[in-house]
Amino acid sequence: MIQFTVYGEPVAQGRPKFSSAGGFTRAYDPKKSRDYKDYVRLAATEHAPASLLEGPLGIAITAYRSTPKSFSKKKAAEAERGEVLPTTKPDADNYLKGVKDALKGVIWKDDSQVVEAFVRKRYSNRPRIEVKIRQIQ
Repeated sequence: MIQFTVYGEPVAQGRPKFSSAGGFTRAYDPKKSRDYKDYVRLAATEHAPASLLEGPLGIAITAYRSTPKSFSKKKAAEAERGEVLPTTKPDADNYLKGVKDALKGVIWKDDSQVVEAFVRKRYSNRPRIEVKIRQIQ
């Protein structure tokens, strides 16, 4: 199993932006998503296997978002314990998409190898994303 943590405010995969040049339309990642993927890649490099993982893989991600400043001390403490959950945007699966894209060529050959995924959103005073990857036999 490979486990690592990416510290800092989690960034969900943004909607693609489009440009046209020479009559062709091109899709690209928004800058914030692209920069965060680079950061995830950098954090994952320290835990990368000697050779890229092959075969079916499972991934579990927990995205810890900052506790809103508008929360009372009581509600903030409940959020830290996991009793108050973030039900606002962005969607949990958008965190997964960004991390999967970032790990291509670092941990695995292609993110299509991921056949099991589990994603959670939580609040924390220490924003981060915790990633666990395991090979499925």
